[in-house]
Amino acid sequence: MAPMHKQLSPAEGLWSMRRLPDMDAAQFQQWQKLLEHRTGITLSEERRSFLETNLSIRMREIGFSSYQDYYEHIVSGPEAIREWSVLVDRLTVQETRFFRDPDAFRLVADYVLTRPRERFRKGPLEAWSVGCSTGEEPYTLAITLNECMSQLGLQPLFGVTGSDISQPALIKAQKGRFSARSLQGMDEDLRARYFRPAERNTVDIVDSLRERVCFARLNVLNLDRVPMQGVNIIFCQNLLIYFRRWRRREIVRKLAGYLAPGGLLVLGQGELTDWQHPSLQRVPSEHVLAWTKRQSNDE
Repeated sequence: MAPMHKQLSPAEGLWSMRRLPDMDAAQFQQWQKLLEHRTGITLSEERRSFLETNLSIRMREIGFSSYQDYYEHIVSGPEAIREWSVLVDRLTVQETRFFRDPDAFRLVADYVLTRPRERFRKGPLEAWSVGCSTGEEPYTLAITLNECMSQLGLQPLFGVTGSDISQPALIKAQKGRFSARSLQGMDEDLRARYFRPAERNTVDIVDSLRERVCFARLNVLNLDRVPMQGVNIIFCQNLLIYFRRWRRREIVRKLAGYLAPGGLLVLGQGELTDWQHPSLQRVPSEHVLAWTKRQSNDE
């Protein structure tokens, strides 16, 4: 069904539905190609309605009445770069929450708690959340690492970097303010320790934790440009599902290159199957897809 929007009928003085133009197969294919070329994201035929809905909402906001005209505006219009940034945010930001995958964060905790103590004397622990959206995942990593350091009786020497393609999502993440829904199912003791009440049924993450998390804009097609190395934990969940299989392997191969020896790479279950890397060893787990980076004999 083609997207519709409400319009006041002068004759009846009532709201009625006005049909927006259908997106034909050729138009859908050119939008598919544009998104994949610029972001790597692949939209299947089953997600055509998702694309139509989001495009039509934005088209109404800025006064376009056809998908083709809007496409040409995105590709070569005078505001093309700025408008592309707005659209990417609409198409990529997904709803998330704290401790979305409890098993994965338990694995991270076990990994940290079983590291040799001397490792923490060499320097701070560095973690990276790839595709961090509005910040729930990197802050969850920070909470997990802080709890581990406390349990080990160590100073909280760690830092977390969150990266995402959406600048508006990153701006929200930097503020560290979240709705109560983002905390649903979270342990009450953790909630009391790491959040403070804010306005309109929202909460702020405590400054001591927020200061340990930084954010950067990144398109995963540009992983070669990342100024990072020797990362101890890389967390990349619910991102690879939007890419073709060959590109998933390429992204993970590059992420593996940023891991420190002994470092941990965590993906979403089912995001990568039948894949091996010579420098990675699969973590034995029924519920989490993860690898550690092999260490040489002198490390």
